[in-house]
Amino acid sequence: MTGGAGFLGSPVVDGLRARGTRDVFVPRKTQYDLRNRGAVMRMFEDTRPDYLINLAGVVGGISANRANPGSFFYDNAIMGIQVLEEARRFGVEKTLVVGTICAYPKFTPAPFQEKDLWNGYPEETNAPYGLAKKMLLVQAQAYREQYGMNIIYVLPVNLYGPGDNFDPESSHVIAALIKKFVEARDTGSDSVTVWGTGTPTREFLYVDDAAEGLLKAMERYDKPEPVNLGSGVEVSILDLAHTIRDLVGFKGELVWDRTMPDGQPRRNLDTTRAREEFGFVASTTLADGLRRTIGWYEENRGSLIDVG
Repeated sequence: MTGGAGFLGSPVVDGLRARGTRDVFVPRKTQYDLRNRGAVMRMFEDTRPDYLINLAGVVGGISANRANPGSFFYDNAIMGIQVLEEARRFGVEKTLVVGTICAYPKFTPAPFQEKDLWNGYPEETNAPYGLAKKMLLVQAQAYREQYGMNIIYVLPVNLYGPGDNFDPESSHVIAALIKKFVEARDTGSDSVTVWGTGTPTREFLYVDDAAEGLLKAMERYDKPEPVNLGSGVEVSILDLAHTIRDLVGFKGELVWDRTMPDGQPRRNLDTTRAREEFGFVASTTLADGLRRTIGWYEENRGSLIDVG
């Protein structure tokens, strides 16, 4: 399983082992740099996998996407394309490709339906990343049609939870806000600055729920159409920030930096297909998930690498 040591990959590996799956192989970059075709070929030669879950990717929040559009596009596209080609060549029985909600057009009607995936250009700050991941849907469908590959494509919404990335240069919004509010509380700050206007909305999926959704898709889904994976609950960034502030116990003011980008106006998924096709319904509420994530960060922040 590529990306199996990462934020989402770790609970997927745990879920596989809990189901009795043997010989779960998780390649590491030091062994197999998936941007290198020879390394990808060697990985398949060494492991001869029966099944593949492809979670490999370079990800980050708005700041990281704005700073690295070229490498985000190249690394994500080349890794995915090469891994899927070798899966075809080595006759992998079933392959699951994990896409991204960033592939959707900027002004997709909410809730996002899979049929709208191609009806416009993605939001500019993360378009290179989103388009690189969307090309893997094209590859998956083309390989299914030409070669008969059993290959499926799942689109998770924004993830959060214990083990998230709290690096201020590359983290997503929930981790970034938790870090800011905890530090402001502990230092006695009067205010915390938050990017944008607070008006955009987002949907979030707890990482353990996402892992369960992927495993159910791997077990039960076998069609060319992409599938959304989310909680179905939409929240504004303003409300999210106030909720995290209250859960952390920060008493100060929120200051909105309107010179910074909001990103996509709305993100909210129609999750009907996942429920109907493989019975996935998220089980963790946002409030419970935030409490667990804040608790994990409070317990582990001393051991996290801080480059901020």
